[in-house]
Amino acid sequence: MALTADVKEKIAIEVIKTLVTRFENFPEDASQNRNAPFHKAFLEAFSDKLHGKVSDLPFFISLSSWLHGLNTTLGQVFFENIAHHISSGEKREYTSKRLGNLPITQTQRNCIAQIIADLSTSTSRPNLEKENLLIFAENDTAIIDAMDFSADVFFEDAEKVIAIELKSVKPNSGEMKGEKQKILEGKASLYKKFRNKEIKFYIGFPFDPTVDPENESVTGFNKSRFLDSIINMNKYFAPIETLVASELWDFLSGKEKTMEEILEIINAIAKVDFLEKFRFLNANENRNMTEYAKILDAWFLYSEKELIINDQKLKFSIKNNRNLTRIYNKTIFDNRGNYVTSRYNELKLLI
Repeated sequence: MALTADVKEKIAIEVIKTLVTRFENFPEDASQNRNAPFHKAFLEAFSDKLHGKVSDLPFFISLSSWLHGLNTTLGQVFFENIAHHISSGEKREYTSKRLGNLPITQTQRNCIAQIIADLSTSTSRPNLEKENLLIFAENDTAIIDAMDFSADVFFEDAEKVIAIELKSVKPNSGEMKGEKQKILEGKASLYKKFRNKEIKFYIGFPFDPTVDPENESVTGFNKSRFLDSIINMNKYFAPIETLVASELWDFLSGKEKTMEEILEIINAIAKVDFLEKFRFLNANENRNMTEYAKILDAWFLYSEKELIINDQKLKFSIKNNRNLTRIYNKTIFDNRGNYVTSRYNELKLLI
């Protein structure tokens, strides 16, 4: 089963938004960064490796900064938003400043502390079934607040609650211990809040960087190899607690080949003429051109295509209404690449 048209459009809009913001910051001119003496001094040690590959060092430094920004955008915004769209989930935060801390018992806290201690000293190996038995056990000891925790993706079904922490494919050293403790406390507190529901809390990685694109599918993964590449990952997490690459995306959507579809949407939009086409779509005078509709189709912008198909009906309904005319004449994207959904919703009512 393929992703629905609505979900494809939402993914496409996230792609467009990401590209617009990154185009704004692309280092076309590195003249403002001509002098970077510390970077240049350190890069001298790599001059043999850069020879023949990097001819403009200031541009290379600027590009590296831009690429870091892209990594941050993907990790903190794009992947999370795509996960919400395909799963109908949300970000959920249980903190004193948000929904309030969830309660756990002192016995649960003690069990979690012992689990972490045993994993830290390698006294025991990660064992999801055993850990769940300990933290889900009923007891009547004192009630205390669980530590603050959030789930990048959270959704509740009739019989279960799913929480997923999305992580960089190269987490910081020492990060896994803290993640494990947070997830254990999160599961314990969710168990008390959502009685009679199965609680699952995963750690998810959007792709597998250890894959060799020349010999393996870019959407595939080798879980054991990938987890081995992360410091202390296997020390604190069982493979069954992790979702990697296509496994993650298929789990979120409930459909196969989801990662492939996401990449297809990105590849359809992220071309060298992207900015030219984006500006073309945002020029109102182009709306009746054949090329306009073709771009909408290629970019999965089904809502806007619906308005174009019904353009004559819209104009008839609007007539001389000043307010509706102003709404009709708004650009379809704002200057940050966001699709103006409020405009579509108001015009949709006129069809």
